[in-house]
Amino acid sequence: MTELTEESRIALLAEILRALCEGVDASELIENFINNCDSLTRDEVSTVFIGMENGGYSFQDNAAVVNFYHEVVEDKVAAGIIKQFEPGHPVAVYLEENRLLQSLFRKIRQIDPEKNAEEFQNIYDQICKVELHFVRKENQLFPCLEKHGWDSPSKNMWAFHDDIRADIKDVGIAIKGRNFEKVSRRLPLLIDELDRLINVEEQRLLPKALELLDEDDWKDMRIGDEEIGWMLDEEPVVYPAVKREEYVHPSKLKESSKQSIETEGKYHYDEGYMTPEQVNLLFKTMPLDITYVDENDQVVFYNRGEDRLFPRSKNVIGREVRYCHPPKSVDSVLRILEEFRNGTKDAADFRIFVKGRFILIQYFAVRDNDGTYRGVMEMSQDITDIKTLDGEKRLLEWD
Repeated sequence: MTELTEESRIALLAEILRALCEGVDASELIENFINNCDSLTRDEVSTVFIGMENGGYSFQDNAAVVNFYHEVVEDKVAAGIIKQFEPGHPVAVYLEENRLLQSLFRKIRQIDPEKNAEEFQNIYDQICKVELHFVRKENQLFPCLEKHGWDSPSKNMWAFHDDIRADIKDVGIAIKGRNFEKVSRRLPLLIDELDRLINVEEQRLLPKALELLDEDDWKDMRIGDEEIGWMLDEEPVVYPAVKREEYVHPSKLKESSKQSIETEGKYHYDEGYMTPEQVNLLFKTMPLDITYVDENDQVVFYNRGEDRLFPRSKNVIGREVRYCHPPKSVDSVLRILEEFRNGTKDAADFRIFVKGRFILIQYFAVRDNDGTYRGVMEMSQDITDIKTLDGEKRLLEWD
């Protein structure tokens, strides 16, 4: 790509708009613009449109101009905003995902779900990956904002996420059930909600986050983002300021040599001795999600299983537990904490379906030898296959 100068970008954009207003074929000009204009600023766009108005051109109701603006100009302006950040910066990635979403919206609007079911489903599945966008915000960005005194996103935007999740599930069921009337009615509403969320993110959430968070926050966030993932087909480039040696995922640690029964370097537990590494390996291997909330209602630990049922990232550590749950379930969580702290209850459990799997969620009060309340352990387990067990099994059936 041969990047145009600011002057030539403005001149070419103005030439395209004049051609569209006059009904002249502008396809070659547009192709040149797409191929050679990497980005635009809002000021450049404003300059062109003001010049057009002063020149007597009317474009507000011109469909060709409107389509060109939404399909080309908006993407170029977005690219200009993203260029303000270093590659791989968490904000740049959020913006790139928003641009991906909007391109998917344009594509899916042009596809008949009945005549082109496979293509329609494929694009919808890509839109559904917005879940990763949501989870990173909830577990990475929101905790950082809370530490800087801004908890409104945790209280309000998370609830908006959950509403959209319900809509995504609803439309997905309609697609699989070939209920095309419902799809045509519900999908535009879902897209409108996602568009609204994008606007809130880019006009309010991310600018405010840039004001509140410092460079260390962003570097730390970028590392945690890797544990959750992204909507993008390719992993974003490593944020340059991050020193990779600052954090090593436990799965990448080298196995230690065989431990003897000697107690040097080990800690004594109720029964036996283990090194911290051994304890960590046990928690990592458990087929359970475990989270420990201390007596101050702060998350102080979670295990890193290879296939966690519910996402966690390092920024949850130190977070007040009320902010770690969707707003609609906060009241139940707070009641559990109160009953456990008062000593009136010691356990609570819930059972839910997640992606076709039957999940058992249990809460246990943690108390020391004197009976003093020391917090809560939350344990989640996929019991779908366990429920099907019947009778004894005394033989190894590997062969």
